[in-house]
Amino acid sequence: MPDDELEPLPSLSVEDVRAAAARIDGRVHRTPVLRIEALDARAGVELWLKAENLQRIGAFKARGAMHAVGHLTRGERDRGIITFSSGNHAQAVALAARSYGCRATIVMPTDAPAIKVAGVSALGGEVIFAGTTSDERKAVALELAERTGGAVVQPFDHPHIVAGAGTATLELLDEVAVRTGGGTLDALLVPVGGGGLIAGACLAAAATGTKVYGAEPHGCDAMARSLEAGRRVAVPPGPTLADGLKPTMVGRLNFAIAQAHLAGSFRVSDEQLGPALVSLLVHGKVLVEPSGAAGLAVALAGLVPGQDQRQRSDQEPPRRIGVILSGGNVDPALVASLLTMHGGTA
Repeated sequence: MPDDELEPLPSLSVEDVRAAAARIDGRVHRTPVLRIEALDARAGVELWLKAENLQRIGAFKARGAMHAVGHLTRGERDRGIITFSSGNHAQAVALAARSYGCRATIVMPTDAPAIKVAGVSALGGEVIFAGTTSDERKAVALELAERTGGAVVQPFDHPHIVAGAGTATLELLDEVAVRTGGGTLDALLVPVGGGGLIAGACLAAAATGTKVYGAEPHGCDAMARSLEAGRRVAVPPGPTLADGLKPTMVGRLNFAIAQAHLAGSFRVSDEQLGPALVSLLVHGKVLVEPSGAAGLAVALAGLVPGQDQRQRSDQEPPRRIGVILSGGNVDPALVASLLTMHGGTA
């Protein structure tokens, strides 16, 4: 159905993010904000790293899922909840279902990382495999919901998911203000898959003057292409280390928010994602998945306007760049391979 035939989009603001923070308080972690001098030196700016890899289930997705499931009625939860996801949202919904005492069925791709499938099962979620694309998973989830009456918890394109995800940025900005005596970030780098995390970030940062940028893998750059086209563009996902950033299209609500607030979206390659992951592990003793390293890869590549020393005579440089480390669920074998390839240059 064309977008112009759909119902009007809900209106969201930072107040919705603050309300989400109150709802999920005590059910998710307030994750640390890290400062790593060696990475600052590499990037030429202060990097403020929001460690959502240390969130429950190892990813920011716990925030939106807990918020969305918390909004369901008892009757809806009793009929079971259903979602479709490549991994982190799957685990987040399984966690939220366990927290609220209800049943979760998760539709995952046939090529989902084993560590994420195991995580869902360990949390009590029932896994059903379907295809390799988000559209294939969604179709199976919707059919299952119609057959069983279960409630579908969308992975990224829903106001409750967006508001919940935005609480990560809200915490980061609060932490920066406290530690700098009222200061803020000049720029914020956020990994983009379906767009829920960056939409929430845009809402949380809207009144601060912080420029929000996306970080996407080459070949999985639906947000960047959509911004360039002025409308949502479908991008069949190409090969990438960042398995969590592969939706075919960004969400309709998420794109609307991004169009209003986003400063741009950068593309990074596997050759940038791998070294970023390794540099964070070597210098910060912090492990993230490749998707979670996308924003850091942008910063270490010096892509933010004004970050490069050669640009600083013409404009005020971004002295503080925030980075959302969105998740840490990574196959140990991949980490070993990346360390072998890039450890000597970290």
